[in-house]
Amino acid sequence: MIPGDLVPLERAHMTALAEADPALAPLFAAVGDLNFRHRADGFEGLLRLIVEQQLSVRAADAIWQKLRGGLSEMSPAHLLTLSDETLRGHGLSRPKVRYARILAEAVHARALDFAHVRSLEAEDAIEHLTALKGIGRWTAEVYLMFCEGRLDIFPTGDIALREALGWLDGLDARPDEVYCRERALCWAPHRSVVSHALWGWYGAVKRGELGRTL
Repeated sequence: MIPGDLVPLERAHMTALAEADPALAPLFAAVGDLNFRHRADGFEGLLRLIVEQQLSVRAADAIWQKLRGGLSEMSPAHLLTLSDETLRGHGLSRPKVRYARILAEAVHARALDFAHVRSLEAEDAIEHLTALKGIGRWTAEVYLMFCEGRLDIFPTGDIALREALGWLDGLDARPDEVYCRERALCWAPHRSVVSHALWGWYGAVKRGELGRTL
């Protein structure tokens, strides 16, 4: 799950999705009204995702708050003035210090232009972002969804989404990325809406609020 500012999703999108795929109707009914999580975009948004990679939500948020508190300015130029030791003191691991520097250098040199990324189709934008060391497909997809607010993203590398999709389809095991990618095609152009619903269900199951069958 990715925290962020909450903005209600369009009920019309959920209605159209449920008409296209009736399996979604009980899902939407179970999770109720959904909110789209919006975050800052650009350098700050992508840096935060690098910080959060492979961490629990709680741990990631703690490190991000520590890093933000330690930076007097949230800019690539300022980050590049800091030593590795200083960045590690703000909670970053050695690999993430390296990835943060690579990101800051690319933005500072205009090799990565976020206005250009926003103008690209999703797959082109993902390819552009993942050209940077430390930015994998999941990070790029989540950036497009949460930081740019794109409505047609389904991050198949996300374990929680794959797990919840397996529950939705009554599978005996968590589906692989190929299955999830094909399954999500019928939800275009609002795959992000289904992503949010599945995340909501997954979280409710983990909290004991809902079961794995709808």
